[in-house]
Amino acid sequence: MNEIPLHVIHLNQDDPRKCTSRKLSKRGGCTLHTNLRKSPKRGLLLDPLSGILVGPDDKQSIERGSSIVSLDCSWKEVEPSLKLLYNSTNLEGRTLPVVLAANPVSWGKPGRLSNVEAFAVCLTIFDRWDQARKILSPFNFGDEFFSLNQLPLEAYSQAKSNRELAEIQWEFFDKPAGD
Repeated sequence: MNEIPLHVIHLNQDDPRKCTSRKLSKRGGCTLHTNLRKSPKRGLLLDPLSGILVGPDDKQSIERGSSIVSLDCSWKEVEPSLKLLYNSTNLEGRTLPVVLAANPVSWGKPGRLSNVEAFAVCLTIFDRWDQARKILSPFNFGDEFFSLNQLPLEAYSQAKSNRELAEIQWEFFDKPAGD
């Protein structure tokens, strides 16, 4: 099984010492783009605001060679940064199912993932566990990420549709009020 191409559009908005994207890129785990014009124009964009889950319904796109693209920006700048990206690409926005962060900045917080953790979630959903372990291996929180999220990640990887995946996440986490 081929590895899924991983790309990061890096906007230099946060602390470079805590940047998992830079470290992942240096280790060959992703391609880092600082110039929007040279970034992928098609693929799946990890967008916490899209409301459309990444999941089994995207497998065909991935099998045809689509990339997974993340945006490395400050959480405070996510909305304008995403708007800029959508205006200049044909990337399809996707939200991740709920998992817990293991990175030191947001440990234990649902959905407050570093880029490398977000990529790992996608990779496990698409049954690329070896690639997910490989990209997390240089990080001291990598093993803990898998320990914290073992059961949901295993269940997510076995979902047959995005609808099923959406329901599975609430077996492990509290459903937000109003949903």
